Amino acid sequence: MDLQADLKWIHKELDKVKDPIFIEAIKNMLKYNKKVSSERISIEQYNQEIDTSIAQIESGQTYTHQQMEERIKKWGKQ
Repeated sequence: MDLQADLKWIHKELDKVKDPIFIEAIKNMLKYNKKVSSERISIEQYNQEIDTSIAQIESGQTYTHQQMEERIKKWGKQ
């Protein structure tokens, strides 16, 4: 596939996703991709990201290791 075909496929697949945690993971990957690897974040941003993660954990937005293994197995089948 070429780049445009890959992008078209990704858009099509993302339109099907209903899992908000998966969408959040994609958002985080895209945000991370924008950062330069040597770029350091501020302590404020670091603390905000930790607070967000803690809030997600406290609200039950987590998966067990076993649940993630099952989810990952399904990725290759789609």
